Amino acid sequence: MSKLSHLDDQGRASMVDVSPKAPTERIASAEATILLSEEAFTLALSGSAPKGDVLATARIAGIMAAKRTSELIPLCHPLSLSHAGIEFTTDAERHALKIVASVKTVGPTGVEMEALTAASVAALTVYDMIKAVDRTAVIESIRLLTKSGGKSGTYEADKKTSPTRKEPSPPSARAKASPRVLVHEVAAPRPRNTSDERAALRAFMNERHLRPTEWAKAASVPRNELYGFLSGRSRAIPPATAERLAEAARVSIDTMFGRKGER
Repeated sequence: MSKLSHLDDQGRASMVDVSPKAPTERIASAEATILLSEEAFTLALSGSAPKGDVLATARIAGIMAAKRTSELIPLCHPLSLSHAGIEFTTDAERHALKIVASVKTVGPTGVEMEALTAASVAALTVYDMIKAVDRTAVIESIRLLTKSGGKSGTYEADKKTSPTRKEPSPPSARAKASPRVLVHEVAAPRPRNTSDERAALRAFMNERHLRPTEWAKAASVPRNELYGFLSGRSRAIPPATAERLAEAARVSIDTMFGRKGER
């Protein structure tokens, strides 16, 4: 294993002496992905979030963070940056924002940390801007995408290994358990289809013009429990929460979830 450059001969943290290195063009890019609720995703893209324009604010925050990385990361060198930028791409299906930060300088050391810091702070700023409507937002991944310049040469992340949220693997056929039939039942209980109930709940809300934040407030339940189910981050709404939501909407729980023909 090669020696870590930030440790001296006694194993103590030390700022690397880069004075012997010749200045070269250094470029790096990094990405951060944040998952939002449907409402927060729409507000972020529309620029009408309670705090203002989410993307514009996050872009400025990321650029400022790149320029001040040495004040945040103890052993980073202060660098004179020739460029720092933030770009956004969206994934409507997952209600995700991907933030890509790019940084450039001409100097004796790389700008990987500046790019990573910019992407991280931009993602944190998105969260701060939308937390009033979605405290369940998740910053899913932060990673270096590319770097060039310097002795170590060029690096490019493998696109195939881009982290994504993984659904739990289904149990194997041998391990799969079947519901037991109780003496008072004529058949085993059928497992509920979470996707169908989620779709039914969304349709119910659209039909009755129910906004998640307002409905949760009227029912006196945590908004994150409703948002978590609607966005697919949780498999079910807690029974007590579902009961209060149904009472607030003046319907039964079965009606709310589209459960037809159930007792």
